[in-house]
Amino acid sequence: MSTPTPAGTEDLTALRRSFRDLATCRIATVRPDGGPHVAARWFVWLEDAIWVATRVGDATWRHAGADPRVSVLLDRGRDWTELSGLRAEGVAEELPAEHPDLRGPMSAWHEKYRGLFGPEGFERFTEQVPELGFLRVVPSRIEVWDHRGARGG
Repeated sequence: MSTPTPAGTEDLTALRRSFRDLATCRIATVRPDGGPHVAARWFVWLEDAIWVATRVGDATWRHAGADPRVSVLLDRGRDWTELSGLRAEGVAEELPAEHPDLRGPMSAWHEKYRGLFGPEGFERFTEQVPELGFLRVVPSRIEVWDHRGARGG
């Protein structure tokens, strides 16, 4: 069952706790021709916003700069009775890595993903992503679904 809610009425603390361990989110942006563009990205969800990491200048960054309306999808499960997730709509604000508002989110992001880099991973990451930026998405609407309690019938 899908339940649309304004961002403030859902227990955001419980939602953040439920989905904070996911490695990736999917973020949908609007291409210049009006079509959708969806990309998997690393993220952290802090009290103030969902912070989505992306390369400065890539398609996700460019699209969000031109039309900041975005949708972020977080989900888990494989079988029908395991599926749960949420879709958060909001307006993306682009912040390059040196932006002063990124101190907390960047620290949280490094803490979350440090173990996924491996011995040489961070060096390779910085070579392949020379200019990391973040999209700050403050959810204006959240739609939640949870089939974990679903019963056949």
